Amino acid sequence: MTASPLPSSEELARYLEARGELGKPWMWHLLRLAKLKEAKDSIPPEEFVHRLQEAHADLMRLGEFWKGREAEVFGGRYQPPLTIEPLPGSADDR
Repeated sequence: MTASPLPSSEELARYLEARGELGKPWMWHLLRLAKLKEAKDSIPPEEFVHRLQEAHADLMRLGEFWKGREAEVFGGRYQPPLTIEPLPGSADDR
């Protein structure tokens, strides 16, 4: 049995947009990694490693964002958090 091919960044973006998933930061990271994978052969290896390290650092900065959101992330069931936080990208966002 062979693994199915991974979607292109364009296909992934259309899929995420159709599902309304572009508001989720971890989906942006998936898209970012897909685009980086496509660019791998056209950029110097040092640049690829640098961009990959930046993507990893950004993902790790999500930190507490993941905690307690397992049902939403893995099960698709949204439950508002007990603490109110500003919308990502708003003026009040960290």
